[in-house]
Amino acid sequence: MRGGTLLAIVRTARPRQWIKNLFVAAPLVFAKHLGNPQVVGRAASAVAIFCALSSAVYFWNDCVDVGKDRAHPIKRNRPIAGGILPIPSAQAIAGLLAVGGVTLAYLLNPSFAAVAGGYLFLNVAYSLWLKRIVYLDVATIALGFLLRVMGGAFAIDVEASPYLLVCTGLLALFLGFGKRLHELQQAGARAATQRSALASYRADVLVAIMWVTGSATLLAYGLYTRAPHTLSYFGTERMIFTAPFVGFGLLRFVQILRGHQTKDSPTEEMLRDVPFMLNIVLFGIAAIAIIYWT
Repeated sequence: MRGGTLLAIVRTARPRQWIKNLFVAAPLVFAKHLGNPQVVGRAASAVAIFCALSSAVYFWNDCVDVGKDRAHPIKRNRPIAGGILPIPSAQAIAGLLAVGGVTLAYLLNPSFAAVAGGYLFLNVAYSLWLKRIVYLDVATIALGFLLRVMGGAFAIDVEASPYLLVCTGLLALFLGFGKRLHELQQAGARAATQRSALASYRADVLVAIMWVTGSATLLAYGLYTRAPHTLSYFGTERMIFTAPFVGFGLLRFVQILRGHQTKDSPTEEMLRDVPFMLNIVLFGIAAIAIIYWT
């Protein structure tokens, strides 16, 4: 395999986007199993499997969206849209990653495999149909994050906290609508050409939805930290001290969205933003310290 082809495959797999699959490991942290090597190994396997599945989705989406991508100022440089990676090859890679991922998921836990299969089905439906329906397109993306959390819980045989699912869903909606707002602002008159659903979105409505979902995310997380079950399970009231990190992250995303008028996706931009990433690291350190060492 030539170096150029290998690089094209890696670019299409989007390894930078694998950070989203850390949601699969969330049940491990909040179920207080970080000290159990066997459970950590199962959670790590689940994260790796979802990385393979999400890459399969990226290969599939780029094949389906090749026409739209060629009309986009940034996406037209993707390997498939640019003609570097042939569509038949990309389809074969997508199939191998999907089949291999679900097979490994079944070996880990049949219930986890069912969630993994549901994740793939959801994304195929998104590519072929759901992405064209206003609001439902973002809701589908949010459901994908919920499936990550549910899959992580099944992989280590724990129950996913309803609060964790609610916070995950609201956060995913917040980020998803922010991404649509950025796309709408950048595309202008070419919005419908780049993404069909953008023709039905309005910037002022998206801003309002972001404030609602962002506020609801912070409120839900605050309620989680003060819920009787949380206080009893962790044996401390200090989880409330992690709420400011959540609030800062939400506001920083809005600042990135408004202050960085680049053509890159705001979700891509936030991964390069030092304050945002530092805040995530500090949140993780604070949450682990409170859960495991207080």
